[in-house]
Amino acid sequence: RMSNSSSVSEFLLLPFADTSELQLLHFALFLGIYLAALLGNGLIITAIACDHRLHTPMYFFLLNLAFLDLGSISTSVPKAMANSLWDSRTISSQGCAAQVLKFAFFLTAEYSILTVMAYDRYIAICKPMHYGSLLSSRACAQMAAAAWGSGFLNAVLHTANTFSLPLCQGNALDQFFCEIPQILKLSCSDAYLREVWTLLFSISLALVCFVFTVVSYVQIFKALLRMPSEQGRHKAFSMCLPHLAVVSLFLSTVMFAYLKPLSLSSPTLNLVVSLLYSVVPPAVNPLIYSMRNKVLKDAV
Repeated sequence: RMSNSSSVSEFLLLPFADTSELQLLHFALFLGIYLAALLGNGLIITAIACDHRLHTPMYFFLLNLAFLDLGSISTSVPKAMANSLWDSRTISSQGCAAQVLKFAFFLTAEYSILTVMAYDRYIAICKPMHYGSLLSSRACAQMAAAAWGSGFLNAVLHTANTFSLPLCQGNALDQFFCEIPQILKLSCSDAYLREVWTLLFSISLALVCFVFTVVSYVQIFKALLRMPSEQGRHKAFSMCLPHLAVVSLFLSTVMFAYLKPLSLSSPTLNLVVSLLYSVVPPAVNPLIYSMRNKVLKDAV
């Protein structure tokens, strides 16, 4: 029995497989996904940085999203790959805290950037005459800074709170990376109540972003229905579709991971869901954004 978190020098992560052959297969699969994410997001970053046609608010926010995706997938996947390769399960408590901090940061900042991107689409379609003034380079920089800042604040609050809790349920986590709910399961029964206040802050932030995105899209669809030309409607819709797809993928997987009933909780399901929201979006987002975007494809 571990009396408190200070005596836990390392955590045990959930292994993907029992046999070395399956572990090597898992390593190869993760390596493929990781390289795809690096290549896709790297190409988007390079194209936007180097092509002056893409120096607009929409692509500036997409650049931020690509950086956040790279950070997010680099938090959990390389360590999981190393553990599979060396047939190990351990992660130091400092390494675990760093994973929790970075993962919470990238997740929150990405959600905030997706919200800002909804605002960008709203202004482009509903107030095109004011686009330049409402989304000046200064305004864009401030919005991006607010998104990264909210991510940092949320991550620091959660990490400080989680790692100040006394742990008395051992040190084995039911997850392939250090994740707050799994660490809370190890805490002494009443201690996790301290995390409730931090959770309320996160939920409030998430709700504000969610409502803002929904309201933006209601306005966008109203404007689309009023558009006289079908070509204009089609163009506006193809501008919004990738963003909608990315937001839906992000929200549905995160909400299912954190809000699913305990009766549905099983190590296998937890693993599949966590892969869906921590590994799949960073690899798939570049594809979603470049599929229908001729300017971006040309630049790449």
